[in-house]
Amino acid sequence: MVSSTPAPHYARLSIALHWLMLVLLAAVYALIELRGLFPKDSVERNLMKDLHFMLGLSVFVLAWLRLAVRLSRPTPPITPKPPAWQTGLAHLVHLALYLLMIGLPLAGWLILSAADKPVPFFGLELPHLIGPDPDQAKFIKGWHERVGSWGYWLIGLHALAGLYHHYIKRDNTLVRMLPYK
Repeated sequence: MVSSTPAPHYARLSIALHWLMLVLLAAVYALIELRGLFPKDSVERNLMKDLHFMLGLSVFVLAWLRLAVRLSRPTPPITPKPPAWQTGLAHLVHLALYLLMIGLPLAGWLILSAADKPVPFFGLELPHLIGPDPDQAKFIKGWHERVGSWGYWLIGLHALAGLYHHYIKRDNTLVRMLPYK
């Protein structure tokens, strides 16, 4: 017999993907920020850029998997139930995070394509999505960097909301996503 009581936690796969994405996003941001420690065209700087691209594309792939898992399994309820405005805001932030995790890697792929550069992915070279166009590469890169900067705030807001719910509201919002029960 199947229980009609909703689970108090997200599925293990959802939890694992959530925390893996956190690690990957931290690495993607760290790699692009720290590349400036090395001279242009140095082996170290180029390696950091390649890792930034490859881990960013990993985020792209895993974001789609996360969406599939999220849509296929019920979301555990928050107890006590938050006001409707908080739920609506949470949905908007989650939507923005998914757009970030899909849109930024896609933009990176488009930048490399338009710049007619290889698109590395762990020993593979992915095909270009668009033809060479240096002006288009520059335009997309500007937006990629701008939206990437907004990502710091969005990720920070998401983390602060989890901590707020855990320590101030004392509901189960954060506990639902913790890897231990």
